[in-house]
Amino acid sequence: QVHLVESGGGLVQPGGSLSLPCAASGSRFLIVAWAWYRQVPEKQRELVAAITTGGNTNYADSVKGRFTISREYDKNTVYLHMNSLKPEDTAVYYCYARDAISRNEYWGQGTQVTVSS
Repeated sequence: QVHLVESGGGLVQPGGSLSLPCAASGSRFLIVAWAWYRQVPEKQRELVAAITTGGNTNYADSVKGRFTISREYDKNTVYLHMNSLKPEDTAVYYCYARDAISRNEYWGQGTQVTVSS
């Protein structure tokens, strides 16, 4: 069982920056893929950014050049660094992880990001 905890959400002005960490904990796991998704009311959850153990990354077109996903192996933590934020980035952001040992997928509880002046 893997437990994901996100933090770092909040209110930020347009053009501002925010970083979201997501830490994984559990008894025995090996995360082979991390991702960040976001969701607004009445819309499907969408992929924002993903990263594999090999370091390959993938970004939604709407965030390319503004967001960066990174991870720290020794801390079992993934980060979403968000720059040049826009009001349309407002959403609940969810951390996702795939565990190679249990072969399960896990989600965090979500953290609210609001971009507004």
